[in-house]
Amino acid sequence: MKLLWRWLISTAVIMLTAYLVQGVHVRSLYIAFMIAVILGLVNSLVRPVLVLLTLPLTIVSLGLFLLVLNAFLLWLISWLIPGFDIDSFGASVIATLVISIFSWFINLILDPKFKS
Repeated sequence: MKLLWRWLISTAVIMLTAYLVQGVHVRSLYIAFMIAVILGLVNSLVRPVLVLLTLPLTIVSLGLFLLVLNAFLLWLISWLIPGFDIDSFGASVIATLVISIFSWFINLILDPKFKS
């Protein structure tokens, strides 16, 4: 049940991001559901490997390279899913920030034990 709630929250955050960030377009709610699933899979399977491979860059940039990495993964997902378009890499960076902040805040409210 907790997984379903997180999926619904992620979908809502993605729709909110598409509304707030100019250059991010989500065609339908179904596409937002698919983005949430794929984003969750990519963040749990691919991202840890990429974080490990780019660890020297992350250390040198004091962690800011993780933002670039997350933006690249979001842009990659937009390339894979028809109906989800990101106009530029800058829009991807801003969308990544919005998704991260809103997801963190909502998880903090709904799960007081959540610390990240």
